[in-house]
Amino acid sequence: MIYDRYSAEEVRQFVEEDDVKFIRLAYNDIFGRQKNISLMPSQLEHAFQDGIAIDASAIDGFDRDVHSDLFLFPDPSTLTLFPWRPEHGRVVRMFCQIRNPDGTVFAHDTRSLLIQAVEDARAAGLEFFFGTEKEFYLFRLDENGEPTQIPIDRATYMDIAPLDRGVNIRREICLTLEEMGISPTGSHHEGGPGQNEVDFNFADALTAADNAIAFTTAVQAVAVQNGLYADFGPKPLSNEDGSSQHINISVRADDGRDYLESMTAGILDHILDMTAFLNPTEASYHRLGHRKAPKYISWDYQNRSQLIRVPATTNERYRRVELRSPDNGANPYLALTLLIYAGIDGVVRGLKLPDPVDANLFTAEPEILDQLQTLPASRSEATGIARHSSFIQAHLPSSLITKFCHR
Repeated sequence: MIYDRYSAEEVRQFVEEDDVKFIRLAYNDIFGRQKNISLMPSQLEHAFQDGIAIDASAIDGFDRDVHSDLFLFPDPSTLTLFPWRPEHGRVVRMFCQIRNPDGTVFAHDTRSLLIQAVEDARAAGLEFFFGTEKEFYLFRLDENGEPTQIPIDRATYMDIAPLDRGVNIRREICLTLEEMGISPTGSHHEGGPGQNEVDFNFADALTAADNAIAFTTAVQAVAVQNGLYADFGPKPLSNEDGSSQHINISVRADDGRDYLESMTAGILDHILDMTAFLNPTEASYHRLGHRKAPKYISWDYQNRSQLIRVPATTNERYRRVELRSPDNGANPYLALTLLIYAGIDGVVRGLKLPDPVDANLFTAEPEILDQLQTLPASRSEATGIARHSSFIQAHLPSSLITKFCHR
């Protein structure tokens, strides 16, 4: 297992001494899809010193059809092995910063946007921590190796084997993640047939986003090795539970004060602005408001029918809030960037939480529901709000907003 953080010199040494034959330089388009280029070890020094050129005109949302040259500069601290690749001729991966030819950071590099948000939070005396709960379905393949919509099992929430046929897959996923230096906290069968969940330890924002990207890659690789397809879509089966990416959030302040409520109030205040980025596909809105997914902008203690809930805890160290609307379609770098800025805004403005809504919103009477604002009902509604949001315009490049919303 690789230790946590590498310097460039340690990467060089690891590649030379551990039979590394392929180095993948990874980055994401603005929608969160991972891209990569594989280098031979002989090109590693060139990558560190001069960057590796890519054609930005071929990348969705990069908006560089004319001046299309961009350069990938690997972040050595993100080095990890791909455990599912052969032991001989190993494969490693590093995430990259994307730069213009003049050395400036490319405006649509969403990982760099998150790095800037973290720095802005620190300047405000705040540090945010995130833990994700990622759900996905495991489907069988047909005789041609193409995905079907036949789930691996018919188990329900937290069932055990033999009903739960995903238990060994989840075990393999968790062990693979540990080999990659990622710390899952647990896993279980979720409510839908063939639906699974893996949860993660809290981490700083950049690590949490990197881990979310790495998790998707690892799950898809393990599924393929087992003759299955991992579907991260928000609503792969119309009559079953959708798949979410609940985000647990906490904040720590330099002055030692507790700003969790103000942070949460900021997120509630800006949730309409952010929804296009937390729920970026039309299928996202087939999930929201159905089968345990939130519809209303509200919060409560422990209550899973709410947009935001404050989970019960027996230790104050673990105080957090859980945002229940996001799904796996969200670009984690953009999602956490916006959540940080919403949290900062709540703290700086001293926002107060509205009263909690102590009701089951899936069965509540109309007189309760009619008092609550709702999340957008479609992608077009969500993107319309985002395009005209002063909050979004203040924190994301206008060209990125345009490309994202006109996908």
